[in-house]
Parts: sequence; structure tokens; C-alpha cells
Amino acid sequence: MSRLRQKYDLKPLVIHANYLINLAGGNEEFRRKSIAAFRGELERGAALCADYLVLHPGSFRGASRDEGLGRAASAIEEAARGLELGGLAVLIENTAGAEFSLGGTFEQVAELLERLRGHVPVGACIDTCHTHVAGYDIVNEEGRGLTLRHLDATVGFKNVRVLHCNDAKAERGSKLDRHEHIGRGRLGLDVFRDLLNDRRLKHGAFIAETPIDEPGDDWRNVEALKRLVRRKG
Repeated sequence: MSRLRQKYDLKPLVIHANYLINLAGGNEEFRRKSIAAFRGELERGAALCADYLVLHPGSFRGASRDEGLGRAASAIEEAARGLELGGLAVLIENTAGAEFSLGGTFEQVAELLERLRGHVPVGACIDTCHTHVAGYDIVNEEGRGLTLRHLDATVGFKNVRVLHCNDAKAERGSKLDRHEHIGRGRLGLDVFRDLLNDRRLKHGAFIAETPIDEPGDDWRNVEALKRLVRRKG
């Protein structure tokens, strides 16, 4: 796999955990299955020589948010116990902030990183659509500046390893996770132009998770992002 990565210049290699995994839940049978499933994701990530495994922290339905954060952290630690991860790190992704969903605020992402630090290699994945629908103002220039300062004060720019660049179909604060093509949603091009050219985020990998409604949409969205990058010189 390392030879294939070198051949196709795949760096960093980012994979995503199964969306059905819920490490924050209170149902013991489902929790055991989720831990086993996530351990399998870690094993596959290591076998693929991946750099990052992105994870949604889960739903705490039936418990408090703090209990959910504790469950998620302990489940991730248990799933990774005894594994040789190589260079693989787990990235906690911020979420759209639905009622029982963990990760809807930067503080919750930061708390999970703090709980896991020293046990599992960790970082953060920040999704633009999720950030918007969770209630953060990233559309207006002033709001975008405030949001980025808040991100740095909580999660820390140095811990943001991946950014999911997705426009949003829904309004700010709606909690609706509906991705849209770049420049055709509620965010617009200025958001992505600023993020792609922000030196504080230059160490991060920018990845599109936009819809594919027509053949070639994935390529067109990536090209739309590339056109926003300011060329040096």
C-alpha cells in the first residue's frame, strides 16, 4: 500500500469510519458492537497506511451530553487498546448539532481531544456545512473571523488536520446536514476562498464531500475549489 500511495501521490490518506458506529450510546449491546466495528476500522486504516481516520462522535440519546462525551472517549480508547496504529490518527469531526448528537460545538470536539490525548493519536476534522448549520456564522466576513478565533481558542488550529469543504443547502442554525455543490449553497465562494488561503490552516488537507448529482460533479467541485487558491508569485 505504501508503494501505491507513493505512485499516486496520495498524501495525506484520509478515510472515514462507518456512519452507523455510535460510541456515545448507552445501549450496552450496541455499544459493544460499535466498539468492535470501530476497532475493525482502526485495523483497516493501519493496514492501508492511512494518516487519518475521521469519526463522528455519536449520539448520547438517553443520557446527558457529559455522559455521552465520557462514553465516546472510553469507547475509542478501548477500541484502540493494544493495536499498532503506525502513523494513523483518529480525527473527531464536528457535527451539524442535531438534538442528541455530540460534536455540534467546538468545545465538545476539544473536550474529546483532551480526554483522548495520551491514549490515542487524535486531531480534528472541521466540516464547513456542519459548522454553518450548527449555528456558527462563517458567511459574513466578521462572523467568519470570530468563528475562526473561537475554533483556535477551543480546538486549536494546530489540531485541525482535515477540513471538509462542503457548501450547505440549509440555513445557519437549522441543524440540517445537507451538503451542496461549492458556490451553489448558503455559504458561497468567499467562505472557501478565505479558508483555502488562510495561512493558519495551510497544514490541513482540504477535502470535498459534495453531492454527485451528475457524472463529473466530484471533479467539478474540486476544480471550483482549486480556482479559489491564490497562486504565489
